[in-house]
Amino acid sequence: MRAAVLGKPIEHSLSPVIHNAGYVAAGLRDWTYTRHECDEPALARFVDSLDETWAGLSLTMPLKEIALTVADEATPVAEAIGAANTLVLRGGRRLADNTDAPGIVDALAEVGLTSAEEVAVLGAGGSARGALAAAQALGASTVQVYARRREAIAELEPVASALGLRLEARSWEEAVRVGDADLVIATVPKGVTDGLHPKWKPGAVLFDILYDPWPTPLAAEAEAQGAQVLDGLALLLAQAVRQWTQFTGVDEAPVTAMREALYAAVPSRRTS
Repeated sequence: MRAAVLGKPIEHSLSPVIHNAGYVAAGLRDWTYTRHECDEPALARFVDSLDETWAGLSLTMPLKEIALTVADEATPVAEAIGAANTLVLRGGRRLADNTDAPGIVDALAEVGLTSAEEVAVLGAGGSARGALAAAQALGASTVQVYARRREAIAELEPVASALGLRLEARSWEEAVRVGDADLVIATVPKGVTDGLHPKWKPGAVLFDILYDPWPTPLAAEAEAQGAQVLDGLALLLAQAVRQWTQFTGVDEAPVTAMREALYAAVPSRRTS
């Protein structure tokens, strides 16, 4: 059986490390997981070429939104977000799913956070969609979104509406107040939050989706002030675990082996 991650660029993807470690630990000797560079125009052609030995695809940028157009059906979370990072191939059908949002929830549960009333999101790009769905799953009714462009926040309004959330648009200049939230999910690229110096309230949690280099200045300051901090490797692992179980049909993934393989593959974390 086969599975793979698709995207462009794709050569640095750590997904094969995680999935293949899971196959080995679970004794699935006839399973392989590879990576393939694929852009938006080529996705439909790639999916159409697959035979019955293929169990699923992981999709990264720039394929998450177009993934819904090549699927026969989609899960409610993928439909609400308007993006999918997973295609489950079974019985000649293609199911689009998004494991990023539940992956955030799973990773937070591991550190004891299972609900959050006050949630703030830094950034309003594609990754913010999953952050909104995670906020909804954690019980939030309103989410503050801080971004450099108000137009980008406006583009999230249909997602928030589909999730039953109310967005509060905030300028980037106001992001110094972000530490007042129970949970902050940072979805912006490397360097964007480096000049941000919030005061973190007791019990706050920061989930920064970056992982290299680590810690980010934002994460280091938050941790120094006593906040709980999670990084992008936690999300990468959690969303991959959900994909792994869907692709293989095995209920319990060997998470410990998958985590160890992931951290061993990141040079800056090999001593972690």
